[in-house]
Amino acid sequence: MYLRVARKSRGVEMLSVTPGRYWIGSGSDCLVHLDGPGVGSRHARLDLNENGKHGLVDFGSPAGTRVNGERVVIAGSLGERDLISIDEVEIRILQGAMSPAQAAVSTIGSAAAATSGEAIASSTTASPAALLAARRLHDRLISELDLRRQDVASMSDVALREVATLILEPLVEAEAADAGLAAPALLRSVLDEALGLGPLESLLADDDVREIMVNGASTIFVERAGRLERATVSFSGELALRGVVERIVSPLGRRIDEASPMVDARLPDGSRVNVVIPPLAVHGTCVTIRRFGRQWITAEDLVRHGSLDARMLEFLAVCVRDRRNVLVSGGTGSGKTTLLNVLSSLIPPRERVITIEDAAELAFRHPNLVSLETRPRNIEGRGEVSIRDLVRNALRMRPDRIVVGECRGGETLDMLQAMNTGHDGSLSTVHANSPRELLSRLEVMVLMSGVELPISAIREQIAGSVHIVVHQARFPCGARRITRITEITGVVGDTIQMQDIFRFSATAAAAGDVDEVSGGRFIATGHIPQFYERRARAGGSVDLSLFTPELGDNAAAA
Repeated sequence: MYLRVARKSRGVEMLSVTPGRYWIGSGSDCLVHLDGPGVGSRHARLDLNENGKHGLVDFGSPAGTRVNGERVVIAGSLGERDLISIDEVEIRILQGAMSPAQAAVSTIGSAAAATSGEAIASSTTASPAALLAARRLHDRLISELDLRRQDVASMSDVALREVATLILEPLVEAEAADAGLAAPALLRSVLDEALGLGPLESLLADDDVREIMVNGASTIFVERAGRLERATVSFSGELALRGVVERIVSPLGRRIDEASPMVDARLPDGSRVNVVIPPLAVHGTCVTIRRFGRQWITAEDLVRHGSLDARMLEFLAVCVRDRRNVLVSGGTGSGKTTLLNVLSSLIPPRERVITIEDAAELAFRHPNLVSLETRPRNIEGRGEVSIRDLVRNALRMRPDRIVVGECRGGETLDMLQAMNTGHDGSLSTVHANSPRELLSRLEVMVLMSGVELPISAIREQIAGSVHIVVHQARFPCGARRITRITEITGVVGDTIQMQDIFRFSATAAAAGDVDEVSGGRFIATGHIPQFYERRARAGGSVDLSLFTPELGDNAAAA
């Protein structure tokens, strides 16, 4: 379904829509934005229904609303033949799929044309001439693509940008001169808004930016080197921001509207995206982008950056090769996914690995790899595929290893059962503040499965399934380090027994001074893991010197 919006001054736009409620008016939250005299901020509301019989409500603004030439307050059972008129704008509600030319207008016209001038006003100059120049260029771009009948859907991003550049280059010089802008800057801004992510493009091109946080259209924060700072770019309005959001989620077959106001998605480079829109986000649409470096991060990189030392890396490599079940715990942004990627890359190539995630972000090279991703429910509330469904299905796919991006609910029980029934060597992450708190969280998440089990049975299951806990933390200075590697040694009475193998002893600066780079040292506690002892007794080749405390380790541990 889509709206055909015809404006006398700007041509035709095609807006792809799903059933739901949409505002028309001059407000920043309106799908169809109007600026004419007598147009209210929320002038009218369109109620689009799945049955093809749509409704319209006028909210009493002076300009009024007409359907088929007659002024209305409420109109029902609207279809494709009905013409809605407000000021200079005419709107039709059309069913069915769009042609390639119409798709070009929908992709570039509806979301981008409405935002291009606003983004240029924000990032280059706020002059009315600049805004008008951008809008004229967009209108010409849309018209040319429509006239040429370009098969936009089959074109790559690079090819589409080349075609758009050829169309715009002869026009941009005159428009830039009238607006008092540099022609290359105007061309780049229009292309970014039409085909890219607008003000976010420059941030995504900066390799130092690890996270982008959009707190409404006018406020963007970024994280560089573990520290937050406000970005110099911004969106000029909610409509601009919503256009970029639509461009992110639409190619993935996901939707975001009043009926589904939250969505998880990913960018083509693998970056994770979370979006929350009003009314849940009170002050405007919020977008959080978690970026992953373009450079392939190896285990040696973690040692070089001080996330762990060589002894700890050698031990973790043995854990992976020896098929120990490992859970990575830590807070938000502590580097759990990066560490899980590194550990997964240590899995021998002869084994079959299945990864399961909400939004696919694990990226490691393995010859026998299957990546599974959850699916949200559709507009009818059906079709949801959860992590728990995927874990159960993965057991039928002959996995040697199961890697779950994050355990956060009832799927934890299925994961523990898989670990305890022939799928040793599985890996996952859990949000927790310490290894001990991780155990409490596992108990709660198992209870969320709906299976009534006594706590004693749950603890026995955890102790028999999880072998090693790796806890990662982010320090005030932005450094991310493994602070504990802990072994689960069994259950005594009602308590799961744990023993630290390695620990990070932080200095005072690391504990609280945000202006100092965190310091400290990794120490061995002297505890030898149980599976190392078993291998040593069986005559296996093991290096027990890894666990021998170095000079000063005992003092640091104390």
